[in-house]
Amino acid sequence: MSGSRGRRDQLREFLRAKREGLTPAEAGMPSAGRRRTPGLRREEVAVLAGVGVSWYTWLEQGRDIKVSDVVLDAVARALKLDEAERAHLYVLAGLNPPEPAGRPGAPVSEQLRAVLDAWMPNPAHVLDRHYNLVAMNDAARRVFGFDDDVRNCMVAFFTHPTYRSRFTEWHAFAPDMVADFRASAARYHDDPTFGQIAEDLCTASTDFAELWMRPDVRSRSQGIKAITHPEAGDLTFEYSLLRLPDRADLNVVLHTPHPDTDTRKKVESLVVAHPG
Repeated sequence: MSGSRGRRDQLREFLRAKREGLTPAEAGMPSAGRRRTPGLRREEVAVLAGVGVSWYTWLEQGRDIKVSDVVLDAVARALKLDEAERAHLYVLAGLNPPEPAGRPGAPVSEQLRAVLDAWMPNPAHVLDRHYNLVAMNDAARRVFGFDDDVRNCMVAFFTHPTYRSRFTEWHAFAPDMVADFRASAARYHDDPTFGQIAEDLCTASTDFAELWMRPDVRSRSQGIKAITHPEAGDLTFEYSLLRLPDRADLNVVLHTPHPDTDTRKKVESLVVAHPG
């Protein structure tokens, strides 16, 4: 069996199972008397999704037809699919699944906050897609100089004197920051917040304005951060940026002291000197 044929067979079984497992009441439709088969009829799914009955029938039969993300989203809504099931539908239909957006602005879970605390005495924080700082541990606050004025790390990197001064090689790090921001803006091209942040920063920072004019695009997942701390001195971290499978709107940034430096000892002393 070819991969394509096997995938269409799975699509047929998946759609039939979800349709038969959904009652008319759950779908917001009248029951219309006794039914010979469980769940919804194909015709009812087609009506709920706003597609032709023949087209939906062909889709559920696993025929080799052309599908679009708009129509798959409509079918997913009609069948009350959750985010994981919607992504599975995309895969079985031969399309790249959408990123799980989560709920932007939703609070960080207690489990994730526990991860940040467990990373102590090393810095760890969480950024949303716009670089807003949404959670951090005490080490991140001490090492990077996060205070009540640091709400967005991209804005603070270019405009906040304390946060900006902590980066030992600021001018070398800045192009990567802006290139990563541009890549995120392109990924979420229908999100106007990126454009607003960029417009405001172009006005507030000539450094950002100059870098924003470049076409460079990069996606950062790991690298080196050199920090100059007013008390601890020079610190060097290896950082890893992790995206959560069910919260693509969040990025967890974990820092580990570079093994060839005395950063670990300095950070431990810094955290002990300023507990809580």
